[in-house]
Amino acid sequence: MTPVFAAPCDNAFVLYVIDQASCETWLQTQPDKVAGWARAQGFKGAIGQVLLVPASDGTGPAMALAGYGNAAQRACQRFTLAAGAEKLPEGIYTLASGGDGGNAIPEAALEQECFGWLMTQYRFDRYKEAKAPGAALVAPEGVDAKAVESLVAAECLTRDLINTPAADMGPDQLQAAAEDLAREFGATAQVTLDQDLLEQNLPMIHAVGRAATARPRLIDLRWGDSGPKLTLVGKGVCFDTGGLNLKPGSSMGLMKKDMGGSATVLGLARMIMAAGLPVQLRVLIPAVENAVSGNAFRPGDVLTSRKGLTVEINNTDAEGRLVLADALALAAEEAPELLISMATLTGAARVAVGPDLSSFCIDHDGDAAALAAGAGRTADPVWRLPFHAPYEPMIEPGIADLDNAPAGGFAGSITAALFLRRFAGDCRYMHFDIYGWTPGAAPGRPKGGTGQGARALFAALPDLLEL
Repeated sequence: MTPVFAAPCDNAFVLYVIDQASCETWLQTQPDKVAGWARAQGFKGAIGQVLLVPASDGTGPAMALAGYGNAAQRACQRFTLAAGAEKLPEGIYTLASGGDGGNAIPEAALEQECFGWLMTQYRFDRYKEAKAPGAALVAPEGVDAKAVESLVAAECLTRDLINTPAADMGPDQLQAAAEDLAREFGATAQVTLDQDLLEQNLPMIHAVGRAATARPRLIDLRWGDSGPKLTLVGKGVCFDTGGLNLKPGSSMGLMKKDMGGSATVLGLARMIMAAGLPVQLRVLIPAVENAVSGNAFRPGDVLTSRKGLTVEINNTDAEGRLVLADALALAAEEAPELLISMATLTGAARVAVGPDLSSFCIDHDGDAAALAAGAGRTADPVWRLPFHAPYEPMIEPGIADLDNAPAGGFAGSITAALFLRRFAGDCRYMHFDIYGWTPGAAPGRPKGGTGQGARALFAALPDLLEL
């Protein structure tokens, strides 16, 4: 069930959100019993600290307190309020007004804090009964509840898709998820399957996926008939064994998340359609499994792409850029105003920026600034890497136009982005190299699949497309 705001009710607890620096000052304004109880319990307004204050008649809590830390601590903590929400007992809570110092949340951060609170109620319960969601929040005054709930629904979709094991989230099921989303919003979804990929000149998608039992395919979702053309391309490698360059077991354990790019663009598409943005949206997902069998593509093979560029295969475990290349070439033929790819593409990006940040490459400084601003408004951090043209020779081998896995190990995320840019034509193009996984639980972000970059992009789209 997608988390939503609670309806206002008479038995909701008032929650005071207290900044650590002003905690004692605020307590001095409270009745002696409230201040005395808080001091006796050691409440100082630290992040994650919560306290129920009993009613004077002993019938139950009169109010609740949650710490908001200080500015330096909040700079190191996304979704500060969620740290307390996860510890509050079951019940319905309404935020105190800020007029008496009882709500330290800045107005600019209120919606992202509400998003974080609702995401504390996310549960992936497909395979076992999960604990019931705990504290529920009434939408504060001034918050667009519908907009926040839409972001939550999109993030839940992305998380569910990534968290589902490949046995239940292969190309067939990923197609079904895209078709379900299309039906929900009146979009269309067409699928090109298996041998039809060759007939439709999508040869690298076919080459990567042909060894698997599940047939390779390209999913093509369209929505909207007016406004600027926006095309999203998401890597849909539903499981990556590495192919004939087989991954070791330690590297294969999380490969159910190798379709995280497709899960993320579907989440972003959901945000766009739910908001009714005036765009012509297209979502392209090459959905494959990179498997091993007698007809698997091999190291040393030279593949011819949709664009006509030839690619020497120096590592079958660098397959994501191959399927994305054909999809990007197809997308570029319609000359969209903005073309975006998202993929769990390289380990080099994780080495560079870690699991919390989504790295991205883009040519236009203004677009990068708009994206950074969107990231700040949504607590969805991104970091720019360059399309560094002097590295172009690194992706050019001796016997083909391009090399899918340059030797040397340098600048792996950048060279992968440069490879993809060759297929984006003259389009205004940005590429996201995401991780799609939270390796350790954090407030509002349980361990497991996660969206990255989608909320930042959604917030930036009005500026990027002049909507």
